[in-house]
Amino acid sequence: MQSPFSDTELARLRADFPILSRTGRGGKPIVYLDAAATSQKPRSVIEAENCFYGNSNGAVHRGTHLLADESSQYFEDARCVLASFIGANPSEIVWTKNATEALNLVAYGLSNPGMDGGAPLIGKGDRVVTTRAEHHANLVPWQLLSQRTGCEFAYLDLDDEGRIDLETLDAITANTKVVAVTHASNVSGAITDIAPIIQAAHAVGAWVVLDTCQSSAHMPLDIKILGADFACFSGHKMAGPTGIGALYGRGELLEQLPPFLAGGSMIADVNMDKTTFQPVPERFEAGSQAVAQIHAWAVALDYLQKVGMERIRQHELFLTQYLLEGLTSVKGLRLLGPTDYRERVGLAAFDFFGIHPHDVGQVLDAADVAIRVGHHCALPLHAHYGLRSSCRASLSLTSSREDIDRLIDGLETVRSFFKRGE
Repeated sequence: MQSPFSDTELARLRADFPILSRTGRGGKPIVYLDAAATSQKPRSVIEAENCFYGNSNGAVHRGTHLLADESSQYFEDARCVLASFIGANPSEIVWTKNATEALNLVAYGLSNPGMDGGAPLIGKGDRVVTTRAEHHANLVPWQLLSQRTGCEFAYLDLDDEGRIDLETLDAITANTKVVAVTHASNVSGAITDIAPIIQAAHAVGAWVVLDTCQSSAHMPLDIKILGADFACFSGHKMAGPTGIGALYGRGELLEQLPPFLAGGSMIADVNMDKTTFQPVPERFEAGSQAVAQIHAWAVALDYLQKVGMERIRQHELFLTQYLLEGLTSVKGLRLLGPTDYRERVGLAAFDFFGIHPHDVGQVLDAADVAIRVGHHCALPLHAHYGLRSSCRASLSLTSSREDIDRLIDGLETVRSFFKRGE
């Protein structure tokens, strides 16, 4: 296959990202292959955040002066932008400081009495199901929920290539209330066959909570078509700033959740005996908001839309095929995840001759190639492969074949440095 980006267009896109002209410790331009950890930002996003502070900074929904009005408008306009990006309604978007907070908001809310004041939404005799493929952010909150409430905790396991094994769907039993699952693994790169999981969950009345952190910046995504009830999003992985995330929730389900944080902005009325809360989504948005980051994230989403999410997906598929071919040609390298590039997002984790990933990363850094090393906040998934950690190269819309060539050359340097396979 071929990339939909011509060499000229890719060069133009790369020129939009100032950091790609940065030289590394070895004196060469840095090859950035760590987009799965955090994406780099186009100039328009960087300038949008700076411009907001210089021209429109004010407290959201807290004043009638010009700056407060402009800030509030940016705040709500961005909600509409993200809703449009994922195919949701603006009232179904809740601002959080990151995707982890979004997941914890749901998990915490379920352990408390609902808005009708009755029993907690989940308790003893109920079950929550997650998977071995999860980032800790979509695993630990559900373990803690089980500990707080006494509900059962279960998980879907993996097949040999690290895909969620649909043969383990029997973990979703009649008493299941929540199924929390990743849309794409941050280690195996495997794209989840989500439809049968959602079907099994909804068949027993369970809510599906979807982690889109490794998919939402890399492929078209329509949350209504996917059928998830809740989903988390991470601004800094979507060409936006750090410090901002969002929760999508189906309107009628958000209505059932109690507040996660309490304080200013989410209050409708207070006396010394009782508090009433704003309607959703404001009910979940206590305190001062990261308005500059929210506005800049909206600019990032506009940028991605203009490039075209399907074109980004096809470009990264082309490079994923090239990346897998390059990695499998390296002697002593064990690739984690599906061998078919079409079943992946644009990342590949690997073990290299058993050399500690930190050592691999340092040698590559000396060659000005930046990858991720460690357990990637997914220890149970690494345990599935008999590993504690791995190396990971991940792609973005600005990645190129030349980037991958420099990675492969760097890995040969690693092999030579540690005298493996000689």
